[in-house]
Amino acid sequence: MSLKRATFKGMPPGSLSRAPLESERAEPRRIFLLSPANAAGVRAKTLFDPRSRFELARRLQISSAPLGEVFSFISGLYFRGKLAYAERFANPPSGVAGVHIITAAAGLLLPQEIVTLARLRTICAARVDPDDPKYRQPLDRDARRLNAVIPPDAQVVLLGSITTPKYVLPLLEIFGERLYFPQEFVGRGDMSRGGLLLRCCSSETPLEYVAVLSATRRGRRPPKLARLPKPKKK
Repeated sequence: MSLKRATFKGMPPGSLSRAPLESERAEPRRIFLLSPANAAGVRAKTLFDPRSRFELARRLQISSAPLGEVFSFISGLYFRGKLAYAERFANPPSGVAGVHIITAAAGLLLPQEIVTLARLRTICAARVDPDDPKYRQPLDRDARRLNAVIPPDAQVVLLGSITTPKYVLPLLEIFGERLYFPQEFVGRGDMSRGGLLLRCCSSETPLEYVAVLSATRRGRRPPKLARLPKPKKK
């Protein structure tokens, strides 16, 4: 699925010419880029194992599944939190998808992208390394396409590692000062970030975003998230 076709698919008639509401003008346009799941991990290997019999593995063996669902299984809490948060708080311009997944060898794809096992292998068939052209060229291509269709004041928010160059380096070259990340990510590990994002969805409270260019990307590990109260028994 190409980015150009995916971003404009399914828009209601007249949506491109609709006058924005006052609340829409007040909130910056915001698009999220999600770092990929680790396809070399234990959970990913179970999907590729022909002996696996759990529901998602069986679906991929005989048919297909959405990429967002597959990566949520592979990564668990972290990707599930990123996806839920991005879908809840994205505020894209008309005609542009609000959530895009960075992949190792296929550029930017939508969570709804349908993948087979063969397609999944292709998507993951490269190192997430800014010096690897198999990763870099598709990412640069799709990031430029996205950059060309969003307004100058739109925020592109990276939900992924900001302490290494694997995402920040290529994305900064294209999006520059409008590349943002959640300030609360600094010092947190993957599991803590995933839990934080899911709590934000539950409380309907978005995080604070800061520009990558001017931000401090490393810091002390914040205190552990407080335990959520157990639901009351009915």
